[in-house]
Amino acid sequence: MATWELPPTPNAPVGAAGGAAEPISATGAATGGSGHKPGRGWLPPTASLAGMESGAPIRVGVLGAAGRMGRAVCRAVDGADGLVLVAAADPAVVGEDLDGVVVAAGPAEVVEAGAEVVVDFTVVDASRANLPILAEAGVHAVVGTSGLDGDDLAGLRSSFGSSNCVVVPNFAIGAVLMMRFAEIAAPWFDTAEVLEFHHDGKVDAPSGTALATADRMAAASADWAADGTMTENLSGGGRGAKGPSDIRIHAVRMRGMVAHQEVVLGTTGQTLTIRHDTVDRDSFMPGVLLAVRRIAEVPGVTVGLDALLGL
Repeated sequence: MATWELPPTPNAPVGAAGGAAEPISATGAATGGSGHKPGRGWLPPTASLAGMESGAPIRVGVLGAAGRMGRAVCRAVDGADGLVLVAAADPAVVGEDLDGVVVAAGPAEVVEAGAEVVVDFTVVDASRANLPILAEAGVHAVVGTSGLDGDDLAGLRSSFGSSNCVVVPNFAIGAVLMMRFAEIAAPWFDTAEVLEFHHDGKVDAPSGTALATADRMAAASADWAADGTMTENLSGGGRGAKGPSDIRIHAVRMRGMVAHQEVVLGTTGQTLTIRHDTVDRDSFMPGVLLAVRRIAEVPGVTVGLDALLGL
């Protein structure tokens, strides 16, 4: 497996607009077949690391540790240089040993364990309860939970003062680039639709990535052609759901898939398709570890990995 390295990232502005957070509700090993541990070599030597000025590792906690993504994050943190897993919480498996830590019930125990950065991969109602506790304790939060809306983000911006929060629709670097490419392309096309495909165990639809993509395209262009459909021949509609600026969003749930998305744009005489495929859950880990390592550099609440990547 190739070792990813990024160029030094400038101090980009924070607080970009975006949609609800995307859950990567997926499982899989956190290390590749070659033995490469996600995150090693991920940051350039010149990058500053949150909490590591003294050379001490960043103390990390995980909420939702029993979930497929939560377990993968625990393994990735445990295997990454400069990080140490100090706490994990999930009410479903309290007392279980997970990568060397005993699973606690909730965020209070994670804070008590001395976590400096907490990764939240729970469900939206749990996140709404967890995040104010982390904010009050001055603990940084990396959020991958699905379903947080604009009101939630406004509440987070008022809560996080002494610590920072990064809400990420999708931790796969390719997906971040896909959203950026769609945003750039939007003003040059008259019509667009977003199609997202996930495994059949995903509990929400459409995905946060699809919503965030449509949000960014709508912000980039308000000049979209009207949908000419007059009749939908199935109850519930056959044209997908209307997203921002009435951009249609279609959600497919299919056994055998992981996480995939297409953005199809069209104008007179041409179409453009932008597609990203996650074929292995390891693809999410570099983004998670990047957010953990750099969250101290982006004050307040940041939506997406763009600022951390310098996009």
